[in-house]
Amino acid sequence: MPEKVLIYSRFPKALMLRIGERFDLMDAAGKPPREVFSADQLADVRAMITAGGTPLPGAMMDQMPKLAAIVCYGTGYDGVDLQAAAKRKITVGHSPGANASSVADIALTLMLAATRRLQVADNYVRSGDWAATKPSPMMRPQAGMRGRKVGVYGMGEIGRKIAARCAAFESEVGYFSRSQRDVPYKYLPSLEALAEWCSVLMVAVRAGDDTHHAVDANILKKLGEDGYVVNIARGSVIDQQALVAALTDKTIAGAGLDVYAREPHAPDALTALPNVVLSPHIGGHTLESHTGMQDCVIANLEAFFAGKPLPYAVRST
Repeated sequence: MPEKVLIYSRFPKALMLRIGERFDLMDAAGKPPREVFSADQLADVRAMITAGGTPLPGAMMDQMPKLAAIVCYGTGYDGVDLQAAAKRKITVGHSPGANASSVADIALTLMLAATRRLQVADNYVRSGDWAATKPSPMMRPQAGMRGRKVGVYGMGEIGRKIAARCAAFESEVGYFSRSQRDVPYKYLPSLEALAEWCSVLMVAVRAGDDTHHAVDANILKKLGEDGYVVNIARGSVIDQQALVAALTDKTIAGAGLDVYAREPHAPDALTALPNVVLSPHIGGHTLESHTGMQDCVIANLEAFFAGKPLPYAVRST
C-alpha cells in the first residue's frame, strides 16, 4: 500500500497529482489537521508536505506522534520551527534551486518594470494621453541598465542567477552575503555598504531571524532618492512600513515587489503608489519550477520511506 503523507498547506490539486500517484495523500486543505482528521487518522502519519512559508510550530508537529519527516514544497523553510523539529528528531527537506531561474526572471522583470516605469507608460498609452500628446512628468527619460550598479543581497542560487542576468544587461554587479563567494562580482562588507554603493537593491536573501527587517529605514535612506529596491525573497526581510514611507516621501525612487509582510494582502498604502510594481508571489510559479519542486518532494519522500537520508535535506538549523 502507498505510504500516507499529510498535505499541511493549501495547494492547488493540480500540483499534487504527480505526488498523489506515489503516495496516499491526506489533504488538510490548509486547515489545522485536527479539524479535518481524527486523532487516530493522524496517529500513523510519518511524513507531511508543507509550503515553506506556512507557520508550522512544534505544537502542530506534536499532533502527529509518529511524524518524522517534513518536506517543504519549494526552496524556503522559514515557517518550520526547526528547533522543535530537531528536538523531536524530525528531518526537514526542501527543494533547493528548483525555482531559482524562474525567481531570477521575475526579479529582472520587476526591476525593469520599476526602473523604466512600465506601468505608468502602459497607462499613458491606454488612457489616450500619448495620442493626445499630453505632457507627463512621469514619462521623462529614466536611467537605463548599462552601467547601472545593481546590488544583490544574498548570493545563493537565486542571487547568482540574478547577478548573471544583470551582468548580461551591461550593469555593474555587487553583492553582500554572510560569506564572500567565488563569483566575479564586487563584494561589499555589509548591507549598509551595498545600499550606499548601488542604485538597485535586489533582495534575494533567505528569510530568518537574522534577516528580519534587515532592509529598514536606514538601508532605504542609504539607497537614496534615485534608488530602487526589488524583493523576491520574503516580505519579512523588508520593514514594509518603512518601505511605504520611503516610497511616499521619495526617499527612494521606486520598488518592485513579489512578496509582502502579510500575504495575500498587499496594503492599500502600497497598491495606491505609482512608483511601485506589484506581483502576487509568482516568482517560482512556472511549469518548469513546479516540475522541479515536485521532483525534489518525491525524491525526499521516497528516500525517507526507504530509510535513506533525504537527498534535499535542510542543512542549517
